[in-house]
Amino acid sequence: MDQKICMVHKPSPKCRGWFFGENPLTYPTSILLCQLSLCMLLTGFLHSLLNPIGESAFISQVLTGVILGPAFVGSSDGFKYSVFPVTSFYVCDTFAYFGLMLYMFLVGVKTDLTLIWKCGKRSVLIGALTFFMPFILNFVMSEVLLHTVALDASLHKSMHWIAALLALNSFHVIVCLLADLNLMNSVLGKVAVSASMISGTCSWIFVSIAFTAKQTLGEKTALAMGLLFVTISSTIIFVVLVMRPIVLWMARHTVDEESISSGYISVIFIMIMVCALTGEILGQHFLFGPMILGIAIPDGPPIGSALIKKLDCFVSTILLPLYFVISATRTDFQSIELRNVLVIGMMAVFAFLVKLTAVMLPALLCKMPVTDSLCLGLILSTQGITEVIIIQRANSLGCIDRQSYTILLLSIVLLTGTTSPIVKYLYKPFKSYMPYKKRTIQNLGPDPELRMLACIYYQDHTPSVINLLEASYPTIDDPICFYVVHLIDLAERAAARLEPHYLGKRNPNLCESERVVNAFRLYGQQNQGNVTLFPYTSISPFATMHEDVCQLALDKRVSMVIVPFHKLFSIGASENEVPAIRSVNQNIIRRAPCSVGILVDRDTSSSQAPSLFNTDLYTIGVIFLGGQDDREALAYASRMAKHPHVSITVVRFVGPDDGKLSKEKEKDSDIIKEVKYYCSKNERFIYEEEHIKNTVDLIGVMRKIENLFNLILVGRHHDSSSPLLMGLTEWNDFQELGSIGDMLGSTNSTCTVSVLVVQQHSFVDGASLNSPRTTVEQSYTSVDMPHDAHKVWPVEGKQTV
Repeated sequence: MDQKICMVHKPSPKCRGWFFGENPLTYPTSILLCQLSLCMLLTGFLHSLLNPIGESAFISQVLTGVILGPAFVGSSDGFKYSVFPVTSFYVCDTFAYFGLMLYMFLVGVKTDLTLIWKCGKRSVLIGALTFFMPFILNFVMSEVLLHTVALDASLHKSMHWIAALLALNSFHVIVCLLADLNLMNSVLGKVAVSASMISGTCSWIFVSIAFTAKQTLGEKTALAMGLLFVTISSTIIFVVLVMRPIVLWMARHTVDEESISSGYISVIFIMIMVCALTGEILGQHFLFGPMILGIAIPDGPPIGSALIKKLDCFVSTILLPLYFVISATRTDFQSIELRNVLVIGMMAVFAFLVKLTAVMLPALLCKMPVTDSLCLGLILSTQGITEVIIIQRANSLGCIDRQSYTILLLSIVLLTGTTSPIVKYLYKPFKSYMPYKKRTIQNLGPDPELRMLACIYYQDHTPSVINLLEASYPTIDDPICFYVVHLIDLAERAAARLEPHYLGKRNPNLCESERVVNAFRLYGQQNQGNVTLFPYTSISPFATMHEDVCQLALDKRVSMVIVPFHKLFSIGASENEVPAIRSVNQNIIRRAPCSVGILVDRDTSSSQAPSLFNTDLYTIGVIFLGGQDDREALAYASRMAKHPHVSITVVRFVGPDDGKLSKEKEKDSDIIKEVKYYCSKNERFIYEEEHIKNTVDLIGVMRKIENLFNLILVGRHHDSSSPLLMGLTEWNDFQELGSIGDMLGSTNSTCTVSVLVVQQHSFVDGASLNSPRTTVEQSYTSVDMPHDAHKVWPVEGKQTV
């Protein structure tokens, strides 16, 4: 029997390579890898160019899509048919939307809805006005345009939807913008986050109701719409009451994010797929279910942190850029008409100005400076990836036409791309840290209470800080008000926060800090009446972590901030965290509104290390070469000298006398005389002078005495032109420790005891001497913000704490 068989050439599933005459770009896998690589590389290149001027990652991603889209490179037939052929869009679409689904799930994981209940009244007012005022006025403007301007039929049908879409706001977009601008921990950033929670929630509710109503608009009865709302509500209830308890059970059976079971991760992935499929079955966007599931999963360790660490980088840098390329293919620049561009552009500018006004009016009523209120308005007026997803959904539902979608996308890019650099240029958060008077131990004055703040990165730093607190000798007559801030990286969360720990109230979001807080509270109970402890947890990115510390030090009128040195005994720190912690310390040293002490801790390395709790006499040495930082160290040591179990030895280095008596030398002599008189009856106080001629003599004496004490205090800055320090700065490994501190605290030092390097905060003619030391003092008044934010705004007037 004859049978005709039609033979169709079908390439093998695996490419054998160029050497066998095959083109890899004819195979789906090779094309996909080429598309992903090209999108990722171009996005990274654009971001490296635009980030220094303040542009967010969103702008780089959209520009990548536009460049590779049909408007530019994609218009070339050779590029289009080789890299982005039509047949590849099935696979490309799948990967792009799969990446978008995971991205929105991670957005939900990072989101903490409890922040809504912590918003102050004025933040609620700003957030509500940011949505409702543009929403109402945009509709009024659209009505005016509909009755006064001749519009195309498609644009005439879309005007009300365009007005509504331009009023939307997103919490995640605002948080990402603040992170790109390094403003997460600033006062402005905290208000923007809390206000965007309100406006974003209003936008999300409106979009959910509007799109659901649009899908059921043509039905003869309300049964379909009613059933849709019931099933959506049932889905949310199922996620909250069934899936969330399962995840919480997993969290209880997981020690930390490093030891999470791969089975748990697999179960969560199955949940994501089920939620996405359920959304599609119900007629909702497939992103609806995963985002609800993400919100239901608690942020932070162990589950939330593990998911972010495993997925965030891969999804954001590899899969997500491909989505913007797919979005760009839906734009139609050639069909754009000038009249429509002018009409929609006018609507976009009008909505932007209305949002700006809606934010600035209540902000100015809160006595916020005009510049800060303008920056806040610009931040809350931006739109991003969430709005792109929404307008894309509106286009697919027929709410807006393709031309309107293209113009709206361009307006979002232009307005957001313009506002970000303006905010970066105008707003300088460090200006708000400058106090109006010296905040030092030496200038403490008649006030017997010493206020100190200690930063803790890891719980292993806790014993040495408590030991230093005990050495400061808190008593009823000379009490210490001690603030402890546990600093945690924001990597697994969306919004930065600074939250206090209340006695008897457990916060599940701050479980990482429990051991640190409990250790300090135990010490406080043992010294009740002598020490008042206030523990905090700061969850923020490393780039802006110092802002919480500096602002808290300013608000609480702290005299000294203690920070652990990054290099030694950073137990549990990864290779990436050590330089990040060093950067935080350097920022605190530069910006702190008070004195700073860098604690090089060597006590935690040995269980036999001496401390005030297991020795009869704790010896402290003070290296004094002269200068304001050495005077601050000596003033701190004079307080420690009161402790009955502390011995203080002051070693003053005296160089060749040049016959000139400067003001600095007079101040050095005065404080030496004062301390010697103050401690004249103290047998545990020893004063010595070492007469040396040059740097070699200095190093020789330092090597003899460096291991004679349990703790050494030394100033950070010294006169670099002095013959005693000639050439030392050239050998410094860590500039933040200064010349002498680096000699004692560097990793190749022969010193085996702990070192506290002190930097004094002071002013000259009203300007701070700490780098940057040129900012004139500003005062503050309160504004209503979240209870965990610092309630300060720079205005003319006196300071209220």
